[in-house]
Amino acid sequence: MESAMAIESEQQQQLLDLAQRLSPEQLDSALRYIRLLLLDPVWLSILTAPPDDEPYTEEQQRRDAEAIAAIERGEGIRHEDVLREFGLRE
Repeated sequence: MESAMAIESEQQQQLLDLAQRLSPEQLDSALRYIRLLLLDPVWLSILTAPPDDEPYTEEQQRRDAEAIAAIERGEGIRHEDVLREFGLRE
């Protein structure tokens, strides 16, 4: 069984190998992405969260379809009204 340090070292080497294969444009994008991972713990948690494994039930599908139909009929709440309700607009 590999130690955590060996796995980490192997992953770092894989990252370096991949970085060497990137074009200058790709390298710029990769750097921005890596910086985001280092600076924003919320972004990191979103990226590493497990996939949603909850089933999309028939009831949820029905309610979503009803909501979409209501919005299409003009029954939704305007974005400006929501912002105003929460004090984000006057």
